[in-house]
Amino acid sequence: MTSPGTHPDAQAAMVNAMTVDVEDYFQVSAFERHVSRASWETTPMRVEANVERILALFDERDVKATFFTLGWVAQRHPAMVRRIVAAGHELASHGWEHIRVNTQQPEDFREDVTRTKALLEDIGGVPVAGYRAASYSIGAGNLWALDVLADAGYAYSSSIAPIRHDLYGMPEAPRFAFAAAGGRLTEIPVTTLTLAGRNINCGGGGWFRLFPYAFSRWALQQINRREGESGLFYFHPWEIDPNQPRPTGVGAKTRFRHYLNLGRMEGRLVKLLGDFRWDRMDRVFAPVISANAELHAQDGGNKVRATADGLQPGEARP
Repeated sequence: MTSPGTHPDAQAAMVNAMTVDVEDYFQVSAFERHVSRASWETTPMRVEANVERILALFDERDVKATFFTLGWVAQRHPAMVRRIVAAGHELASHGWEHIRVNTQQPEDFREDVTRTKALLEDIGGVPVAGYRAASYSIGAGNLWALDVLADAGYAYSSSIAPIRHDLYGMPEAPRFAFAAAGGRLTEIPVTTLTLAGRNINCGGGGWFRLFPYAFSRWALQQINRREGESGLFYFHPWEIDPNQPRPTGVGAKTRFRHYLNLGRMEGRLVKLLGDFRWDRMDRVFAPVISANAELHAQDGGNKVRATADGLQPGEARP
């Protein structure tokens, strides 16, 4: 399915989706062995102050975004959640406490996403339609999770990375939004660009800090102009916080991935906000989400096939 605004005449006005994964620096998957969950309560939190800086950046540039928020964080910072909503941003779920879905059983995952959705809706006072898995941890081995999300009342997910990576990824998955869970859910993968037969992440995270900004800008331009698709960008509050505390005992690879160019991140983000048009996930991808839901309603899910009941490794659809 094609994203909104794909006609060549509209390419100059293409709108991309800006997203923030609301978690603190010590909650990332890479630190699981170094910062125990039991210690989270006594670890100094920096997420609220960083989110305030992000809200100010967005407000200055009239950008609306989607904030995928951990239930654990929302429970401790309800006023922050309300400020996100009051500023006109979309509130979405990042799960309860950043547990990778590929380590969960279906019933545990169901409880996790249901609990988080209910809490965010109670605090924010708005419906929560979107979900993003910790570390893009939905892939070929656990596509059942997309059915669980549909059962829990989510309209869309942004949880698959169609790349080859040592920790996650499903390179054979579609690169752009597709119907999942028999059409009851729309999966919107992180944005990638195909170079030399391989999908390269150009949708944010560590890649945005690794590649020169000129490459990231060029890559997103290719998505908008050549492929006629809306892009999806993501980052974390801790990525604009170079002075964050540093856990001890962290390996060289993890240190490189986590701390690389943190001091340059905010400046690059400001350029990105100015070089492209941005909006919330639910608005940017509203046409494809609505189309999938309508098709499912019309045919009862018999023709809309993907994920656990249709999309198997090696059978990705465009």
